Amino acid sequence: MATFSVRFLGCKVSHVDAQEIRERLLADGHSERGGSADVAVVNTCCVTHEAVRKSRHAAARAARTHQRVYVTGCGAGLDADGFAGLPENVVVVGRPTEQTPAAVARDVGAIACVQADARLDRVRAFVKVQDGCSFSCNFCVIPQVRGASRSRSADAVLREIRRRVEQGHREVVLTGINLGCYRDREAGYGLPRLVREAGATPGLARLRLSSIEINHVGDELAAALRDTPTVARHLHVPLQSGDDGVLRAMGRRYDAATYLRRLEPLGDFNLTTDVIVGFPAEDETAFRQTLDVVDAAGVSSVHVFPYSPRPGTATAAADTVPREVKRDRSARLREASRVASLARWREKLGREDVVLVDRPGRGYGDDYSPWLVDAQVGEFVRVRGAAVTEEGIRAA
Repeated sequence: MATFSVRFLGCKVSHVDAQEIRERLLADGHSERGGSADVAVVNTCCVTHEAVRKSRHAAARAARTHQRVYVTGCGAGLDADGFAGLPENVVVVGRPTEQTPAAVARDVGAIACVQADARLDRVRAFVKVQDGCSFSCNFCVIPQVRGASRSRSADAVLREIRRRVEQGHREVVLTGINLGCYRDREAGYGLPRLVREAGATPGLARLRLSSIEINHVGDELAAALRDTPTVARHLHVPLQSGDDGVLRAMGRRYDAATYLRRLEPLGDFNLTTDVIVGFPAEDETAFRQTLDVVDAAGVSSVHVFPYSPRPGTATAAADTVPREVKRDRSARLREASRVASLARWREKLGREDVVLVDRPGRGYGDDYSPWLVDAQVGEFVRVRGAAVTEEGIRAA
């Protein structure tokens, strides 16, 4: 029997991929351990240069405390040379995500099938329904490392959701690289039908979408989100830029007006977004336009990403905005996000919410607002907003 640890960097899909490796190793009879162990799995990210740097650092650190280290995920798939020069006990597994758990497990070696139905190590369960992307935005490396869009069968997804609920997970998050591309044509499913049927799973208290492109926020999906009682009133919809010229240069398939119009039916949802700052076509006017669109959309929180050229993309050789300008614009957008978050949280003062406590002293409400609450991890608790801090809403 080997002892192992698993770490992931990056998005929720990376988390799911890491969990699949974890479950396979547990099923093969190995034992999970925090800190040093025989085997470490580092599931990496490559969305920015900084993400690759952090991934390499995590692998190097694990190599000092583990006998073997498996580098998996998007960073490994993009460029194995990015991990060159690490100790000999580091193995880069540059395989498609579907093949990675078996490849790692085969190399570690099976002992016995002693825990074939391992529980996830977090309060909420992330269920991957789709992988890959066929959109090919000019700045994005993900189609290179994840491949074209593909979907799991609806039957497999719904069975996994039932299994997670039976394990005790009362909140499920549907994840995918481009979630709106979900299709099970043979069974007649798109994402709206999947949302309705997943949300009707007995025992499920809350259903979320991890992220959805604005192109896929149509009337049918909006109706499914509104009509399904278990669906949380939160939606993460990447914007990337609020300037139409920058959006065209990025190869995005919408303009700012479309972004705003498609979100109107979901105006009472808590909306969050991603923005790339300092894209080669972005000048100060374009950046100010992004600030205006974020405000007009009523976005409460922005994940800010300074532009980072990625190898093999259409804009790989372009990085024209000076670093100090990126830093300044990033700081301004993060401050606007901070102000918007506090304003959203203040709306909770004196009001009740139901919070899933996902770590000691903290949890998230139905609309994914953060709460500071003293309750048992894993429990849903009814709370009332008493005060607002920089970390979240303090419960009475």
